[in-house]
This record gives sequence, C-alpha cells and structure tokens, in this order.
Amino acid sequence: MDPDTEIAFDFQPYLRQYKSGRVVRYGGEPVVPTGTDPVTGVVSRDVHAGDGARARVYLPPGAAADANAKLPVVVYFHGGAFVTGSPARPLTHAYLNDLVSRSGAIGVSVYYRLAPESPLPAAYDDAWAAVRWAATRGAGGDTWLLNHANMSRGVFLAGCSAGANIAHEMAVRCAGAGVALRGLVLVHPYFAGEEAIGGETEDLVERRRRTWRFTCPDTPGLDDRRLNPFVDGEARAAAAAIPCERVLVCVAEKDYKLKDRGLWYYRELKGSGYGGEVELFESMSVGHAFHFGMLDSRQAVQLQERTVAFIKK
Repeated sequence: MDPDTEIAFDFQPYLRQYKSGRVVRYGGEPVVPTGTDPVTGVVSRDVHAGDGARARVYLPPGAAADANAKLPVVVYFHGGAFVTGSPARPLTHAYLNDLVSRSGAIGVSVYYRLAPESPLPAAYDDAWAAVRWAATRGAGGDTWLLNHANMSRGVFLAGCSAGANIAHEMAVRCAGAGVALRGLVLVHPYFAGEEAIGGETEDLVERRRRTWRFTCPDTPGLDDRRLNPFVDGEARAAAAAIPCERVLVCVAEKDYKLKDRGLWYYRELKGSGYGGEVELFESMSVGHAFHFGMLDSRQAVQLQERTVAFIKK
C-alpha cells in the first residue's frame, strides 16, 4: 500500500496521520488577522515571545492612549488536545477579545508547537518561554507590556482543556523559577490517570492511553505527572507549591469525558496542602468547551463573568 494514503493513526475529531508521516487536520486551520476588533475595540498584534515562541497580545480599548494605565496580565493557552488550534483561530481570537474587553487585562495568547509534528514536551517548552517572557514585561521588547503591565503581584495563567493542562504545568514550573503568579484559571481541564475515576470507563482510559502516547511518545503513560499531577507524593507536593494566591476550576455539567477529572483536580488540590483559595464553578446544561461557539449565550456570559471577577478580585 501507499504509505502516503495508509492510515497510521486516526485521532478523531482532530486529525489523521498517514504512515508516510503526512498529517491532515480536519477542517484545516483557519486564521484571523490581528488588528482592532470591531465588536469590542480590543487591539491585538502578533509578537515574538522569546526562545522562538510567539504570542498574540491583546490590549483593552483606550489603554494605548492612557500612559498611566497599569493592567493585569493574563497568559492564555488554547485547547485542542495538543494537536490543533492556535491564537489566530477565529473562535479563540473572539474569546480573547471578549475576555480582555470585559476584564481590562492585557491578554497574551500563546502559539505553541503542535503534535505529532512536534511531540510533547514541545508545547510545554513554548508555553514556558512565553510565560517567562510575559513575566519580564516582554523582556523589554514589547511596548504594550512594558508600558502597561502591572507586575506588582505577578501574572494570571489561564487555559481551556489541553490549554488548562498546560496552564497547570506552567504554574508548577513557576514555583521552581521564582516567577510570581496572581491566579490560575482552569476551564474544563484535561487530566487523566491509569486508574479510572467517577464515570470514566476502561474504554475511555484506553483511548486516552493511545492518544496521550501519540502526542507524547516519551512518556511513562497516563500516570505521567504532567497528566496526573497527584500521582505520587512528589507530584502532589509540586502541585501544592504553585506560587499563586488562588485557583479557579471550571467544569461543565454535560462534559461527560472530563467533568470528573475537573472535580477530581479541585478536590485533590484542596487536600494537597496548597495554601491559597481553590474555587469551583460549574456551567449547567452544556458540554466541553461550549463557550467558544456560543459566546453570547447565558451560560457563556456567566462563565466569562466568573472568570473576569476572579481576575479583578
């Protein structure tokens, strides 16, 4: 058979990889340009974010004209199972415009390399480069951060699904590097483990084993500490040491594959010895990452308002 047409791995609903190594992503990767958003007035631009990483930076309306405006910074990681998505994807871009407009924060939405072309830990490494860059106010190279970032208490980290997993891992790394954080927002977070919990089935666990190894070939399995942050005492201690004042965990009632893991993370972090506040918010009657496709819905507005309140607290 032709290796360019013979399927090696079918990762529904995201992509298909052929034995030749060719990867086809379902639906392609549509992009939207930076600029001024006509709905919110938020301004965005793409920048280099250190060590080869890139980010899309968002400034609230009017902030550029106010030399005295000092704003919180939210570093955001998009979802997509580590294999798809980008800050330039239409739904992600619209979400960041809305978040920045409502919160009055500077948004830093991170481009990270995707598996399988760039297996994990590439995404984590790109994310870490961007976090360090943002924490140093753009390393002197981005005037928006240099002029307007309020770093007196550190930055916020936020993400959805796989992006929430990345956000947690970045918080763990911040502890060892002395990077100050104000808060951590995990929306419908992607975590797993070799032992099923709640409503997880063995079939679901097995599918996660296959897809996790596809994205992260050099891994011990689902009990990899990046995926199971409470697998042992050392991992639990690292989670307890994340250097932020508070954590917000958001779940969705009909997120049947990941809601139990979000609740598990909330309970485990509260019991780990973490010294900050751990908050839980549940969106009712909706599923995983619902808010991207329905930003104006009642549930999405409630989720965004809860996130904004967390940032402004």
